[in-house]
Amino acid sequence: MATNLIARKVKETTAIGLKKRGATRSRGVEAEPREIPRTAVKRPKRNALATLLAEMPNVGLDSDFARAQ
Repeated sequence: MATNLIARKVKETTAIGLKKRGATRSRGVEAEPREIPRTAVKRPKRNALATLLAEMPNVGLDSDFARAQ
């Protein structure tokens, strides 16, 4: 179900900024303010553990991490 939100007392500079931001993204004056909260609450994409491990830089040798006896 869609909900109507009203933003009161928005500064003119903010409204102009939203218009400019929407124009650069090919969105209308009403579409850009709708998009901002939608993307703000969207969950970030999770990377697989294998991907994260593969992206780690190769630093040092295995012997660098050996336990001291």
